[in-house]
Amino acid sequence: MCGEPMLAAVQSAAVLGIEAFRVLVEVDAAQGLPQWTIVGLAAGAVKESRERVSAALVHSGFVVPPKRLTVNLAPADVRKDGTAFDVPIALAVLVATGQLAPEPLQGVLAIGELGLDGTLRPVRGALPVARHSARTPGVRTLVLPPGNVAEASLVRPTRLAPVATLRALVDILRSGEWPNDAKPSLGAPPAQSSVDLADVAGQDDAKRAAEVAAAGGHALLLVGPPGSGKTMLARRLPTILPLLTEEESLDVIAIQSVAGLLEPGAALNVERPFRAPHHTLSSAALIGGGSPPRPGEVSLAHHGVLFLDELQEIPRLTLDGMRQPLEDGKVMIARAAGTVTFPARFTLVAAMNPCPCGYAGSPSRPCVCPPADIVRHRARISGPLADRLDMTVHVPALPPATLAVIESGESSADVRARVDAARRSQRERYGKLPGVFCNAHVSGRWLETHTPIDPKARSTLVTAADRLGFSARAYHRVLRVARTVADLAGVEAVLPEHVAAGVRYRGYTLNRASGG
Repeated sequence: MCGEPMLAAVQSAAVLGIEAFRVLVEVDAAQGLPQWTIVGLAAGAVKESRERVSAALVHSGFVVPPKRLTVNLAPADVRKDGTAFDVPIALAVLVATGQLAPEPLQGVLAIGELGLDGTLRPVRGALPVARHSARTPGVRTLVLPPGNVAEASLVRPTRLAPVATLRALVDILRSGEWPNDAKPSLGAPPAQSSVDLADVAGQDDAKRAAEVAAAGGHALLLVGPPGSGKTMLARRLPTILPLLTEEESLDVIAIQSVAGLLEPGAALNVERPFRAPHHTLSSAALIGGGSPPRPGEVSLAHHGVLFLDELQEIPRLTLDGMRQPLEDGKVMIARAAGTVTFPARFTLVAAMNPCPCGYAGSPSRPCVCPPADIVRHRARISGPLADRLDMTVHVPALPPATLAVIESGESSADVRARVDAARRSQRERYGKLPGVFCNAHVSGRWLETHTPIDPKARSTLVTAADRLGFSARAYHRVLRVARTVADLAGVEAVLPEHVAAGVRYRGYTLNRASGG
């Protein structure tokens, strides 16, 4: 059954961050003591593939001859991890041992994990691999497990070949009769949310601030006593955000694929992410990390909302790790083997109590915290991080009479219509700026020179910055918020009232919440 030994090569791919790169799987079958050697900076999961591949070959009716098999994963200077190389290794072994001709593998890129019985099991990162194969010259067919078809089918023009077993894959290669190409499964409208902004009683100022934050992508801090509705309001922010564009959907799915959050074979119904991690999370969980590096919460919230409740309880060192993604919209995780970059364009919504007991400044319940405890409570949020929060809003406790009112407020659909219109204006304004989708992403200097600003509005901003001691960053963040308020009003120029709104959101401090 086995012909003359030869060198075999099969195309595959690996994922670094959320981008894939080409990996050539080479196998040499030589005379010598029977053994498998895998080289090319292979991690533990890759080295274990020799056991899975050999068992899968036997149970699929093939022969594993007593040869010295050398498997090389090129480029050999980049670390490889995961189980996606099982299928290309198995195919290369079959070619190297003469059980499969090399010609049918021309133009084929293969990924997939093998079960011991030869079944193809889904792997992480299928969408980035599909993106890579679509733009790689010479790749015509992507072989992958059926469980990865839903995500990979979103990318064109690569032909997808979902195959259930290794035996079936070899039969297809020998016959040249590929299965019908998979069709994209994205496009179903997201299910109607079970929550609505109309559920929030009162809190008109906080709801208006949420609308501004959604329209411009601004970071929002909600400060108020327990039970005032901070969490309830934050969870309704995604319902007023615009629907994802096709490109944004692909970015979200790619991150979820790399993180292993996609259900194999499930239809994709992509909504804007809403991440609400517990306040005990670590720096690696928030920013990303591990070996190999995985996306953290800031990346999982890409194009969506990251909600951090009990902000003051999160370790200060962990919170300060958000300073880079809040500025740059990405996270760079440096390791000895290299640097991995994950996108992190998210809308931050945080909530905290004004003091340890939570009732500082409350008209109905006295605060029992000593002044020193209040100072320490506020100091848990570092100055550099607080400077990156565009808006801070007090959410007071509601009187029972307000809670008893049955009439509902404005619905999420009505607010989303205004947010949508504001976002359309911003996309037209920043259409030629790479990586800029809304006001929170644009540089302050660009706004100064390319946006009409009323002279009185500029004077108001300068006076407020001087009196309140704004930093240069705070000055430009107020200008961005003012630009968003103007967009919501449908006004081309930034007027004094828009700047006043931005200054009011920026000027709120925890001193006011505590009555200081």
